[in-house]
Amino acid sequence: MKISIIGSRGIPAKYGGFEVFTEGLSTRLVDRGYSITVTCENDAADGEYGGVKLVYSPYKIPQSPLKRKIYEVFSDVYFIRKQSKTNDTIYLLGMTAGWATCLPKILNRDVKIMINVDGVEWKRTKFNAFERAFLWANTKLAEIFCDVIIIDSKCMQKHISRRWRNKAIFIPYAVSDPQRVNWDKAQLNAIASHPQELGEIAEREYWLVVARLEPENNIHTIIDGFLKSETNKKLIIIGNFSNPGYQAQIQDLLNQDIDRKVLMIGGIYNNTRLLNMLRQNCFAYLHGHTVGGTNPSLLDAMSMRVIIVAHDNEFNKEVCQNSALYFNDSVKLAETIDAVEQDPLKYSSLKDNAYRRVISDYSWEYIVNAYTNVFDRIK
Repeated sequence: MKISIIGSRGIPAKYGGFEVFTEGLSTRLVDRGYSITVTCENDAADGEYGGVKLVYSPYKIPQSPLKRKIYEVFSDVYFIRKQSKTNDTIYLLGMTAGWATCLPKILNRDVKIMINVDGVEWKRTKFNAFERAFLWANTKLAEIFCDVIIIDSKCMQKHISRRWRNKAIFIPYAVSDPQRVNWDKAQLNAIASHPQELGEIAEREYWLVVARLEPENNIHTIIDGFLKSETNKKLIIIGNFSNPGYQAQIQDLLNQDIDRKVLMIGGIYNNTRLLNMLRQNCFAYLHGHTVGGTNPSLLDAMSMRVIIVAHDNEFNKEVCQNSALYFNDSVKLAETIDAVEQDPLKYSSLKDNAYRRVISDYSWEYIVNAYTNVFDRIK
């Protein structure tokens, strides 16, 4: 069976949740005997990664944020049209080109269309009113033309039009059981932009965030709450900005950080060992995502056996249940930070609760089995 996965920036993963998911799923499906193609946005020659065929967009990646959004739509439409000629199933991640799911049917292609609506994209504050309306309309059109709707959170069911909910299948993201990485200060030298500050970081003496630096991930709330707390620990934030305006807003907050408690160290994509070392050895993990479904970064944190403090919303609560603490604003976050630091043993059981839950219900074996069942049903 030939399957093309469209909509991520490509693999190996170097950006966000879709890319991590795409790499994990595609390479495992190849091991199950499927022929998998992943579309990529970089202007390189077609190739292969882990047995997965990689095809690249013919369009150059623009530098302007606005032009990039337009580029992503045209790139997805191009791939939907092209990949439907040679594949049995198209799996579209995200809804920026949802309307184009009608193309295979118009072109009389005998191909099945699956879509992953991800989260409530049309509510993301990083998008303006036109963009949010565009995403909502694309989602509704994709619901009509697709054969299967994948939702990675049960909470997403109510965001699917009632008429098409019979197409919806719940399959969350997955996580691997990580190997333990011992604390090694020398590894921190890999982050060249902050060698002096990171050199002072000690094991269990910092809080951690791993996220794309966007408004709906509440980076501003996390920094504000952390600075309001009485902690003497550091906050390490791993991730990249995609919005200059939001970056300026965060910088205004950082200007109030006279004690330099907050360290923004950019994204880490090519050093999994270092990233896992920072995750496993943090004092606690902060997760501010609000409009996604199941966030891969949250699953990763749960697998690391650390205390998790997450934004109080239906998506995070579905995933963590009683294995995390929750906040809804910077004041509540500051109170929670202080409470955990004053008596960490009181909350230590959360670590094992989170680990057991994620390894039981979000394992790759379970997720890949769920996908193969879907593929077998629609072929």
